[in-house]
Amino acid sequence: MTAEEGPARDGTVDGVRGGDARVSGLPLDRLASADLNLLVPLLALLEEGSVTRAARRVGLSQPAMSHALARMRRLLGDDLLVRQGSGLTPTPRALALLAPLRTALGQTARLLDLPGFDPARDARVLTVAMTTSTAFVLAPALIAVLAERAPRTTLRVRTLTVPTEATFTDQGVDAVLISEGHFSPHPRERLYKDRCVVVAGPGAPPGASALDLLRTLPHVVVDTERRVFPYGLLEEREIPYRVGQLVSDFLLVPFLVARAGGVALLRHRVAVAMDGLSPLRVEEFPFPAGGLGIDLVLNPRLADEDFRQWLRGVLREAAGRL
Repeated sequence: MTAEEGPARDGTVDGVRGGDARVSGLPLDRLASADLNLLVPLLALLEEGSVTRAARRVGLSQPAMSHALARMRRLLGDDLLVRQGSGLTPTPRALALLAPLRTALGQTARLLDLPGFDPARDARVLTVAMTTSTAFVLAPALIAVLAERAPRTTLRVRTLTVPTEATFTDQGVDAVLISEGHFSPHPRERLYKDRCVVVAGPGAPPGASALDLLRTLPHVVVDTERRVFPYGLLEEREIPYRVGQLVSDFLLVPFLVARAGGVALLRHRVAVAMDGLSPLRVEEFPFPAGGLGIDLVLNPRLADEDFRQWLRGVLREAAGRL
């Protein structure tokens, strides 16, 4: 052994002390005794919330995935996923693991120089959260884009009104689409523009203006604790109106107006889409009103940058087809 190859005077070889697995700061001895192969199925289980879907995603049989889950529970000393109804719900420990797992496995893929995200071959479940009215407008175009760009992907649409941080952490949502009027602590970008219009049924007085319709016909309004925009603008101008029906779902509003009469304030794109199913009279809102654009917020915990950029592009392409 030459001087260059021999141990250093401090007893190390190439700067690493023999027999000490903690020089790098990592408990390598303990890591070596753990089956790190379990981390991949663990992430699939946490993201999918289903043994069957997780097994399909990573190429295991369902019994093998169930066995892996049992081993992970013993390794981590936690149930990780518990049965609730027909699905599996992550425990608080499992939720805390989700973001670090995504980061660690994403870094591992880059370290090993594994092939990047390939939408033509990827078979993941893509989860996008939005209101029912946004889904009514955008989901058909998004489905068409995914059929062309990622034919093996499954789209899961979660409907909500106002997203919270739990939307990303508890529900495994990849992207949220929200109205520009809703606050988000995370970066956002405009996906498409929209505006408020007045809609009435085909039986409304043909010569009446939009303002006349608002004054004379009973309004169909979404029943929420917050005042529906832009009714505040009518009240500021002391425009009299009467609420005839309160409903809990945005999509019931244009349907009831078209079939039973009355008037409503609606997003223009929803009115156009609904008019193809039930005839509506659509008039511009009579006063200047702020925008009702829809914004895209990506899950800030997504570690795969290739997937993030692809998802952003897919949603923008779908919005461009509206």
